[in-house]
Amino acid sequence: MPIEIVDNSTESRFEILVDGKVAGFADYLLLPTKIVFTHTEVLPAYEGQGLAGKLVGHALQASADTGLRVEPRCPYVAKYIERHPEFQELVG
Repeated sequence: MPIEIVDNSTESRFEILVDGKVAGFADYLLLPTKIVFTHTEVLPAYEGQGLAGKLVGHALQASADTGLRVEPRCPYVAKYIERHPEFQELVG
């Protein structure tokens, strides 16, 4: 099952694709110096496969790579950052 994660900037969300189909997404609001993650969702047919963690990890790394600060309004993103200290320095 090929997995791909893309930044769909037109829709303001990162998407995780499984076999070319959207399986989940992380909505964001892009500001000049930070990215605000507002909601993360994995579609019911794809739950329980660890896709949300892969999606959020990728989204946070992409944010770090572009020098953006992160505001985790989404509870899942906040919990992910809490459990992965390498991303805690992005919050602010």
